[in-house]
Amino acid sequence: MNDRPSLPPDARKWLPAAAAAGLLAVVVVAGVALGGGGDGGASDDPDDVTGAADTVALDVSTVATVEPTQTVDTSAPVEKTQLTRVLAKGMVGDDVAGVQQRLTDLGFWPGPIDGIFGDETRRSVWAYEKLVLGVPFNQPTGQVTPEMWDDMQEPFVIAPRRPNASPDHVEVYLPEQVLAIFHDDVPVMVTHISSGDGEEWCEEVTISPGEWNNPSDEPLVRGECGVSLTPGGIFDVHREVEGIRQGSLGGMWDPVYFNYGIAIHGALNVPLQPASHGCIRIPLSMSPDMQQLIDMGDQVYVFDGVKEPEEYGEQLPPFNRLDPDYSTTTTSTTSTTSTTTTTVPESTTTVAPETTVAQATTTTATTAAPTATSATTTTVAQADTAEVDDESADAPSAGTPSADAVAADASSADDS
Repeated sequence: MNDRPSLPPDARKWLPAAAAAGLLAVVVVAGVALGGGGDGGASDDPDDVTGAADTVALDVSTVATVEPTQTVDTSAPVEKTQLTRVLAKGMVGDDVAGVQQRLTDLGFWPGPIDGIFGDETRRSVWAYEKLVLGVPFNQPTGQVTPEMWDDMQEPFVIAPRRPNASPDHVEVYLPEQVLAIFHDDVPVMVTHISSGDGEEWCEEVTISPGEWNNPSDEPLVRGECGVSLTPGGIFDVHREVEGIRQGSLGGMWDPVYFNYGIAIHGALNVPLQPASHGCIRIPLSMSPDMQQLIDMGDQVYVFDGVKEPEEYGEQLPPFNRLDPDYSTTTTSTTSTTSTTTTTVPESTTTVAPETTVAQATTTTATTAAPTATSATTTTVAQADTAEVDDESADAPSAGTPSADAVAADASSADDS
């Protein structure tokens, strides 16, 4: 895990729109809400129709519009270095290491500061472009230009939109597709994400023993339908599970649950556009550290760009329903064994003729009979063996309002 610098106390306020008078222009794009939906889908009633919970209207008159960065006061002049090329994935050099160090200082996670511009560095640049520069969520370049590097060196910090939240809390910005974890209002992890894509789906799901709607000792396989939404609102972390899990809407790494089955978790595929079934995907390499940085009871603020989180309160996800068109077909093949026995005809014994005695001589010629032989050859036809594929191992489990997740094959990790 990258070492995180300690930022001065006077630089610990957060805000999302335009920043730093004369130092850094920041525009926060308000984008269309991408939200709603969760990885925990099915309700108590398996026939429950998917539907959003009622909005909880709260007094938000005291909620201030805030900016995503804050200028750090300094009496010393800012010493900047110049970038003579556009940095992009695959490049190496001290200038790349300088960018990695600055991103780390701001709370982003570009990977090791090794001067190699790899995937982790590119995703951190994505997050920086979207959150600080206001680039639309699906249009970051992943490159650092000389002008961008000049602005990045200005004295500012990433600050929370809700500095009055729990001392350690998470803020999820759906319009920007960025997540930030704060400890005492200092950013300790800022990352690119992919949330629910808003699509309806119907799939065969697997619910492991002991999970919601499956009290049996055997996996439950059935068809369910749901909506891939990530609801805005204010939530508390209520469960964490280490390692690979099969959640209600797919597999995940190191999930941290905050809204029934909706979790923040690692994934192999974290594209620029929303693509999950409702969970918050982060890059897989960051998920173990992410889980260590979030504790049980930490608040999670989800900003959807439509209303303030306080207006929603703890908004429930849509719950799944049974797929009325789902059916199962079981095919079995019986192995058969065929045996063919071929018997060689009975042995034939030839007996020599009787001894003949010549009149002129006393010589006797005797022809010995050949030894009788019998052979039996047995030919066994090879059994026709049919293997039955077990597809249920990779099937994503059903959306349920349970926070639990099920151990999963890694191949399904990007469904949630």
